[in-house]
Amino acid sequence: MKVRGGMLLARAFQEKGVTQVFTLSGGFCNPALEGFMECGIPVVNAPHEQVAGHLADGYTRITRRPAVCLVGPEGFANAVPAMMEAWGERSPVIFVTGSSTLKRQGSGGFKEIDDVSIAAPLTKYSVSITDGERISEFVDRAWKIALSGYPGAVHLSLPVDIMFSSYDADAMRNERPWDRGAGRVARAWPCPRDLETVLELVRAARKPVIIGGHGVWWAGAEEQLEASARRLNIPVFNVPYHQKLLSEASDVYMGLADVHQYHPSRRVLQECDLVLMVGARLDNQMNFGNPPLFPAGTRLVCINGSPEEIEHNRAADLNLLSDPGAFFDALAELEPLSPDWLETNREWRAAWVDEMLADIPALADDRIHPLALALDVQAAMRDDDWLVIDGGNTHFWSEIAVNIAGHRGLRLGNVLHPGTFSMLGVGVAFAAAACIDDSSRRLVVISGDGAFLSGGSSIEAAFQENLPIVVVIDNNGGLDCISQQQERLFENGRHFATDFRDIPFHGMFEGLGGHGELVERRADLVPAIERALASGKTACVNVRTVGHISPIVLATTSKRDKASIE
Repeated sequence: MKVRGGMLLARAFQEKGVTQVFTLSGGFCNPALEGFMECGIPVVNAPHEQVAGHLADGYTRITRRPAVCLVGPEGFANAVPAMMEAWGERSPVIFVTGSSTLKRQGSGGFKEIDDVSIAAPLTKYSVSITDGERISEFVDRAWKIALSGYPGAVHLSLPVDIMFSSYDADAMRNERPWDRGAGRVARAWPCPRDLETVLELVRAARKPVIIGGHGVWWAGAEEQLEASARRLNIPVFNVPYHQKLLSEASDVYMGLADVHQYHPSRRVLQECDLVLMVGARLDNQMNFGNPPLFPAGTRLVCINGSPEEIEHNRAADLNLLSDPGAFFDALAELEPLSPDWLETNREWRAAWVDEMLADIPALADDRIHPLALALDVQAAMRDDDWLVIDGGNTHFWSEIAVNIAGHRGLRLGNVLHPGTFSMLGVGVAFAAAACIDDSSRRLVVISGDGAFLSGGSSIEAAFQENLPIVVVIDNNGGLDCISQQQERLFENGRHFATDFRDIPFHGMFEGLGGHGELVERRADLVPAIERALASGKTACVNVRTVGHISPIVLATTSKRDKASIE
């Protein structure tokens, strides 16, 4: 029996257990789409390839299973920003390009681009499939590379002549491996001697802290993180921009390891005697491991699950190659430390919450502060609701509000946000992906107006799939994060090329068949969000806010006129 190459591709992904494909349907991809249809794998047709990529990235982050983003050759160029966002978060998305013909490669074929070379710096593996009989082999390689060690996106280019050509349905099935299912991901187990060295440091510590990164999430070890920290009375912090690991209401979670978005972390890092960074990188957000963020006298230990992560963390005083879950299990075997340090951290967090609330300026009711907006959004939410954040200042103020609401007891189901590159426009796509994964979830997006304009076409995917997500627009009339820097950087104190007209975002949703409301007074905000949630429709609450510079933008502004944010 003969089948097209696209069918072999779809069957190979079916073997791996792929449950979702995202695309902008193109003629180059039709055989693969036919294959997905016959294999019963759902395909979401997005309005733009970048949206398809963000949907696949969001779905992969949430489920911790690779999703597929399928695009044509010119569409691949549109998907590159989403590929970069996935690369920054080490999200193992599988990007597939239906590319120009192989047999005339380099001759200027129809829509011919060097997609393999373009994708190479943004993926762990980028390759062109040169033999249709080996399609299953290439999928198997890509899958294992995407998930092994430090996870990350991969890219397969399938030329159109191979996509459409016919092959034996059991092509290359006479070779190992006979089982090409998903399998188990290999984990790094710690060397007992190296592990004991780290554990001795923990036993001797009086004021240790744990800073968790996205490696903990991809290892599925967040419950072990919380259990070991609770047993040993160690405060836990999250690296900025990465997947949330613990509920903000957890009794061991303090906030972001960010001296601007969570002020007490400065004092914590100055006074602690041991930092355990698990599944994270000593990059610009962590000042590359250097003072003043990490004092020279503080022991800095990095625990990572792959050798390449260890290489990134060469600045650490000590590195341990270990799966995060294995490390936390060993940590939980130690005797509890004194609870005094953890209690001190809780007191500092409580004082910070009071300080932040007291600092919200007293504005007229028709002038809504962005922190008040983020707090009121969460006041309308329930435990287990999901919150998605998107934007510049909107993101920063919302992160602060999430910690405050968590301290007050709100236990959100999850918090999603842009990653390392702060890519604007991911919010709606991430919310849609979460709703596709579980339609019973209540999802609210807080998006800046600039962020929504960057990725607003993704809202059509939500309407098309009938997803009842609520988008709250922090509408301050421009790229506020940038204009506030301009006001402090430019000699005339003005901002330039950052303003928007008064955009009726709520009317856009109403015109598409959804629910829309305009809010201009703070007193009307919570009832409007509650109505949007109750509508059961894709909904927008367009909130007119007053721009107010966030602590992190204020802190970095003085550096921008010298050299860089670093």
